[in-house]
Amino acid sequence: MPSSSASTTDAAKTPASGGVQSLERAFDLLERMADAGGEVGLSELSASSGLPLPTIHRLMRTLVACGYVRQQSNRRYALGPRLIRLGESSARLLGTWARPYLARLVEETGETANMALLDGDEIVYVAQVPSKHSMRMFTEVGRRVLPHSTGVGKALLAHTPPEEVRALLARTGMPAATEKTITTAEGFLAALETVRGAGYAVDDNEQEMGVRCVAVSVPDSPTAAAISISGPAGRVTEAVTERIVPVLQEVARDLSVALASTTPHQG
Repeated sequence: MPSSSASTTDAAKTPASGGVQSLERAFDLLERMADAGGEVGLSELSASSGLPLPTIHRLMRTLVACGYVRQQSNRRYALGPRLIRLGESSARLLGTWARPYLARLVEETGETANMALLDGDEIVYVAQVPSKHSMRMFTEVGRRVLPHSTGVGKALLAHTPPEEVRALLARTGMPAATEKTITTAEGFLAALETVRGAGYAVDDNEQEMGVRCVAVSVPDSPTAAAISISGPAGRVTEAVTERIVPVLQEVARDLSVALASTTPHQG
């Protein structure tokens, strides 16, 4: 892998956490690029990170040489294709870690349990444990859907600033999956306000007629994640939802602790 010209300067300095400063800075820049939609200019990165332009230029040059960043014809920088493999592998691992918790959800609720992430403007399902009922819901792992028609989408976007939600909806559009799908930005923002107040989200026949889904976000997850249960609307009634929500919230908290424990502690 190409060596960075910053190796004799930034990399030689060790931050208080005991890590390598140039690595920390490179990953910080990648995350800032992702937050900005995947494409930025050096001046934008300098303004948001506070790093001097020469330092950013050295780090970006190394990331380009490694394939994790690419330089566009307009001189701006975009996230590179080598990150896709890392992201897919990480999502699979996240799903693997989540499976025991989803299995617990199935045991305690009787319904199919899912885990989903927000990937760009889409929801991607990364894990599922099916219900033992003969009539059960099935969502293929890897399936992508738009956030506005799903319980997990509402749970994941509930605390996102309204202007960012509007921008996302403008990019994706709000096609109706069923006659009950929310198809206006105002309607969706109102639904998110309800989620914030209740502490959970519901997809009530909005993605598929006859199916109800109850979802909560995983607090402090290293990447935005939500878990849910889904089943026939006749089984997942409002009365049943009241019993299911505390179970979902408890499992989400326990999963959050487990995910945090897989991250090495600094200090």
